[in-house]
Amino acid sequence: MRDAFTRALMREAAKDPKLTLVTGDLGFGVLKPFWETYPDQFVNAGIAEQGMTGLAAGLAMTGRTVLTYSIGNFPTLRCIEQIRNDCAYHNANVKVVCVGGGFVYGSLGMSHHATEDMAILRALPGVTVFTPGDPHEVEAIVPVMLSTPGTCYLRLGRGGEPYLHAGPIENYTAPKALTLREGKDVALLSAGGILTQTVGAAKLLSEQGVSAEVVSFPCLKPIDREKLVELSQRFRHIVTVEEHSIVGGFGSAVCEVIAETGANCRVHRIGMEDVYSTIVGTQQYLRGEYRMDECAICERTLAWLND
Repeated sequence: MRDAFTRALMREAAKDPKLTLVTGDLGFGVLKPFWETYPDQFVNAGIAEQGMTGLAAGLAMTGRTVLTYSIGNFPTLRCIEQIRNDCAYHNANVKVVCVGGGFVYGSLGMSHHATEDMAILRALPGVTVFTPGDPHEVEAIVPVMLSTPGTCYLRLGRGGEPYLHAGPIENYTAPKALTLREGKDVALLSAGGILTQTVGAAKLLSEQGVSAEVVSFPCLKPIDREKLVELSQRFRHIVTVEEHSIVGGFGSAVCEVIAETGANCRVHRIGMEDVYSTIVGTQQYLRGEYRMDECAICERTLAWLND
C-alpha cells in the first residue's frame, strides 16, 4: 500500500506545486522518489509529531494541501489535540496519513498496534476517514482525498499487500463501497487491509456451501449509507470485519446506519474486543490470536448463520 500511495501522490504533486508532504523522520525507503523529484514540496519535521501537525496546519493556512506521514499511532493518537484544535476545527486542508494500521507493526508491541485510530478520528467533526483495502483502492482514493476540502485521515497497510480487485478502479467517488464478490447467504463487509482475510473467508465459506458477498468500504466517514440500506434489505446476516477495536470503529458505523433502517437484519462484528493487544508477533499471527483471520471469520460466520 505504501508504494501505491507514493505513486499516486507523485502524480498529484506533478499537477499541484502547493502539495506538500511532511514526514515524521521515517518512510525514507518508500518516500525517496518523492523528495528527489519534488524537494521543494517535502519537509522532514523530525520525530516530533505534535509539532509536525501544527506545522502542517500552518502551511495549509497559506493555501497548501499538506500531508503528514508517520506509522501507526504516531500521526494520530500522539497528536490528536493538534489534529482536533489546529486542523479540523479550522477546516485546514491537512491529510493525515497513517502507514501501519492494525497489527502491521505487530512485533513492536501494543504501542505500535493501531487499533483505536478509526474510532477516534471518525469522532472528530468534519474529518473524512478513508480506509482502502488494497493497492488499487489506495491509488483510487489518493486523488479523491486530496480534492476533499478540510482535514482527512488515510489509513494504510505497510507493504506487500496483494491486489484484490481485478484491475484499477476508475473514476472512484467517495463514499462508494466496492463489491468484490457477489453472494446470496451472507454479506461480509470490510474496511482496511483486513480485506485480504475477508476475501479469503468468503472462499472458505464457498467450500462449505455458503455464498458470501464481499464488500469493501474504502471510505469510513462518511459511510456509504445507500449501500448499507440495500444490503440490509437483501441479507438477514451482515458480518463486519476490521483490524481495529469493535468499539466505535467500522462495525459501529455500520450498526448506526442499519439500526435506523428498520430492516430485519442482524449485524455481527469481528475485530478486537474491548481490550488492548498484549501479544507480540507478526500481523498474521495476531490476526489469528484475536480471531480475525480468514479461518476465524469463516468459523464465526458459520456459527452465526446456524444460530
